[in-house]
Amino acid sequence: MPFDQISKYLKDATVATEDASFYSNFGVDIRGILRAAWRTLTHQPNAGGGSTITQQFIKNTMLTSEKSLTRKIKEAILAIELDSKYSKDEILGFYLNQIPYGSNAYGAEAAAQTFFNKSAKNLDLAESAILTALPQAPTYYSPFGSHPEALKARQEYVLDRMEKLGYASKDDVQAAKNEKLNFAKNTQPIKAPHFVMYIKEYLEGKYGQNTVENGGLKVYTTLDWDMQQVAQQIIEDGANNNQKKYGAYNAALTAIDPKTGQILVMVGSKDYFGTSLPENCDPGKNCRFEPNVNVTIRDRQPGSSFKPFAYARAFEKGFTPETILFDLKTEFNSNCPPDANQDEFNGNKCYNPQDYDGNFRGPVTMRQALARSLNVPSVKTLYLAGIPQTIQTAQAMGITTLTDPSRYGLALVLGGGEVKLVDEVAAYGVFAADGVKNEKTAILKIEDSKGNTLEQYTSNPANIIDPQIARTISNILSDNEARAPIFGAASPLFISERPTAVKTGTTQEYRDAWTVGYTPSLVAGVWAGNNDNSPMAKAGAGMYAAAPIWNAFMKKAYELKMNNTVQVANSFALQKDPEQFVSPEPLATSTKAVLNGQMFSDKKIKIDKISGKLATDLTPPDLVQEVPFQEIHTVLYYVDKDNPLGDPPQDPAADPQFLNWDAPIQIWAANSGWVPQQPPTQYDNVHVPENQPILTIISPSDDQTLNQRSVTISVSAYAKLGIKQIDFFFDDDLVGVVTKEPYQFTFKIPARLIGNDHLIKVRAYDQVFNRQEAQSQVYVLAPDVVIDPPPQTQQSPSPSEF
Repeated sequence: MPFDQISKYLKDATVATEDASFYSNFGVDIRGILRAAWRTLTHQPNAGGGSTITQQFIKNTMLTSEKSLTRKIKEAILAIELDSKYSKDEILGFYLNQIPYGSNAYGAEAAAQTFFNKSAKNLDLAESAILTALPQAPTYYSPFGSHPEALKARQEYVLDRMEKLGYASKDDVQAAKNEKLNFAKNTQPIKAPHFVMYIKEYLEGKYGQNTVENGGLKVYTTLDWDMQQVAQQIIEDGANNNQKKYGAYNAALTAIDPKTGQILVMVGSKDYFGTSLPENCDPGKNCRFEPNVNVTIRDRQPGSSFKPFAYARAFEKGFTPETILFDLKTEFNSNCPPDANQDEFNGNKCYNPQDYDGNFRGPVTMRQALARSLNVPSVKTLYLAGIPQTIQTAQAMGITTLTDPSRYGLALVLGGGEVKLVDEVAAYGVFAADGVKNEKTAILKIEDSKGNTLEQYTSNPANIIDPQIARTISNILSDNEARAPIFGAASPLFISERPTAVKTGTTQEYRDAWTVGYTPSLVAGVWAGNNDNSPMAKAGAGMYAAAPIWNAFMKKAYELKMNNTVQVANSFALQKDPEQFVSPEPLATSTKAVLNGQMFSDKKIKIDKISGKLATDLTPPDLVQEVPFQEIHTVLYYVDKDNPLGDPPQDPAADPQFLNWDAPIQIWAANSGWVPQQPPTQYDNVHVPENQPILTIISPSDDQTLNQRSVTISVSAYAKLGIKQIDFFFDDDLVGVVTKEPYQFTFKIPARLIGNDHLIKVRAYDQVFNRQEAQSQVYVLAPDVVIDPPPQTQQSPSPSEF
């Protein structure tokens, strides 16, 4: 194309963006080279650059894509030579006629025709800025690609450069930014176009655009063409149906083999070659349907389909599927009142989520909460599991977003963080593979033009989560009976031909509808909604807008498999298998009632049988009984969230969530007619020191020597509450009992005990079993032995003797 037949806007935009010193440099820009070198040495971002337009032309037309100092030197030498032989306009013309703009469009004329259906000489300022934006990353920025907002941002960067360097006025730049562009339709006959563009973007990022376009690469992919065709038709039909029913203009689907991580299906929209809708909408701004955007790789909020990651982490910490949580109206901002009736309080934004139907279901197990997708118990589960820890689990399983945990709160479990559909499908594959992760891949092998293998798929499985936890999640998500109270027994989530685990997701205001489900050999995820994030009709939930599409695809894929027609690109046939999930073993054992599915907990208190009050150390052991008192509290009362199998917290109220979680439970219990059994707060006032009997042994006295076998023990006893009984012991052997005065007992000492020291002990009981003991030590001689009197000692006279 002659230089004068190319729009001046495009020439100026190219110079302003690619080489501002073009008309003054000598083919190379020393300052630019030094600046790029410094960025490289200091590991700063955007380390590329430094190449003039002349160098770029040399690089794309005369040299290989080899990245080396030698090639860079050759490039600079040739650029200087070219600059010395040709005028600047001639060199710029060479560049604009050769530069690749993507979509097989080389040169400005081809690009103008491809993207705008017009000649390069007729390009206006806005269109010229678009074309200038493309060479940096032709596939990524392509108007036929998945990143229209990135293309728009790049276009505005080009326009800002033109204004800064004086190539366009401020008013013209603003008008160009506001101009609605009419792109041509992509007419290239591409099979599985979103998948192809996904592959191409990867290749350009790794090998460079020139190598991809001209290097003769041979790429073997994982795509299953039969399954892809089935998916494309199902997506088209489902999206068109959704548009009529729910105002959802678009849908997307991707499927992965969890045993290998290989992407089998990728349908990024209902029709890659379609027209943006509504008519005359502005792509990247307000189009509900954008045909070229691959939604499977876009960041979208996943709704409740994120919940399994939180439950998996909670199970890893020691919580069980039987753990009791309460589905009650709950305020999760501890700075807000626990009545959960306010949106804001003292400048604090309150957070009290509800289920889609506005109902609350009282006590439920974690199994029921996940199967039925109940929001309040799931938010509690995320708190128990921990937000950073749950994100860590999700990332380990394959989620590539959520890189800053500090940005997310408890709403994360309800889809408050954006993820890619292809990532979440891959992450669900870890559940399907019993905790084993196989990195997702779309490429089996890449060869260069000489047949050399540049890269090749190899299996590299990694154990990410405990197999029993993965199996438990699969068991819950495939439990049709457990989810039936919410979704119904014959919902689109149920596939009668085989057990299938599945989870839906719906974002606020019905902006996104998700369904992700799997068998041991296939994971598929469906998104439905609008590209511009506008809401669907109120009924456009994951259950209704996405699940029917997912169900239809899974059934068709299963039919293909059973007919042995499913082939992946490496000619490996998926074999028939029973498609059965392995039953999980119990995750943890605990004596804690709340972890074992019991709503109420029995707190055993030691009670005095007589007074009915709390036992003390003075309460006779025979009168102490452990009485169970039934109580009901939040799980935080019984469990330390960081160590659920360990000791209960000494002060549950120290947890900032405790009061807000417990208050609605107490209200619910009272409204349900449950009367709490309050244990006594006062201590035993019967068995107290002042009520103990007063007891004295009158005879024999302590240290007395007995010279006869018949002994009479006499005591004096008094009790405030009356003496009930007195027991007499000789050397700890009970020898008699007396219940009335006189309190004495006579017994005969066995002959075998004569000649030794012995202990006489007496125990008195009052009417309520208060007791007192007294004892005397005695020495027993043989009968009739005379005890010599002690020798007389000389004593000093007392004062009375004087």
